[in-house]
Amino acid sequence: MPAKDYYNVLGVDRNAGSKEIKQAYRKLARKYHPDVNPGDKAAEAAFKEVNEAHEVLSDPEKRKKYDQYGDQWQYADQFARTQQQQEAWNFRRGSRVRLEDYGDLGDIFDSVLGGFPGRGTRQSMRGQDYEYPVEITLGEAIHGASRMIEVQVQEDGRIRPQRLQVRIPPGVTNGSRVRIAGKGSPGFNGGPPGDLYLLVSISNDERFQVKGVDIQTEIQVPLVDAVLGSEVQVPSPNGKRLALKIPPETQNGRIFRLRKQGLPALSGDGRGDLLVRVQVQLPTRLSEREKGLFEELKQLRS
Repeated sequence: MPAKDYYNVLGVDRNAGSKEIKQAYRKLARKYHPDVNPGDKAAEAAFKEVNEAHEVLSDPEKRKKYDQYGDQWQYADQFARTQQQQEAWNFRRGSRVRLEDYGDLGDIFDSVLGGFPGRGTRQSMRGQDYEYPVEITLGEAIHGASRMIEVQVQEDGRIRPQRLQVRIPPGVTNGSRVRIAGKGSPGFNGGPPGDLYLLVSISNDERFQVKGVDIQTEIQVPLVDAVLGSEVQVPSPNGKRLALKIPPETQNGRIFRLRKQGLPALSGDGRGDLLVRVQVQLPTRLSEREKGLFEELKQLRS
């Protein structure tokens, strides 16, 4: 996943002031606004990105973190805590001789600070866990996917980028956390490293909505078929069309369940279902004969 450059998104210099950033945002927001570009998915994506860039660069605190950590700015506080832990350990390790020169007082500091090499117990510390947001398509949620991501890791008090090829297993859904063991922050004093967690979200699909491991879709059914019954073809997330029997007198909004046509389970052999909501389609441009038949039906029903 390539890093986002919010300055490039807004078309401003990295030293741009808040006024310049606001002007650039307003100009681009008007250009890509959905009301100006109805149905244009590219403009919709650009509008979303422009808003995201403005949200970060217009906030002094967020901008400061972004300038330091790039698109990993959301984890700045985690990086800072890790750095403080590293500096605290470096201080304790470097202060060993000086504290020992204070005799009993040095023992007091030693016990408070958690121990020094050669004096009492050396405490190891596990590294920090990180979360990394990853957006995938519905097809990737069904079949699995791989991503090349860039994370910021901290070693010896320094932050450096690291590229990782990660695998997202089939069956993940919105909010799933995929654990990449040992790819978080390094541990201290021999402690194990933390883990990296991919925080998964599934991108919007016009035809399908993810409901846990189930997938929901909607089909149009002519009024006559809903009243008299019929068999219709339903699109599935796999690209295949499935046969669905519509019984007579099917009501608008009724949901049918096609078993095991949803997302695969992350563990085991289970699978979610495909939920098909029926939207009864009323006829238009009726002929005189058709209107007469409806009038006759109206009389019969009354």
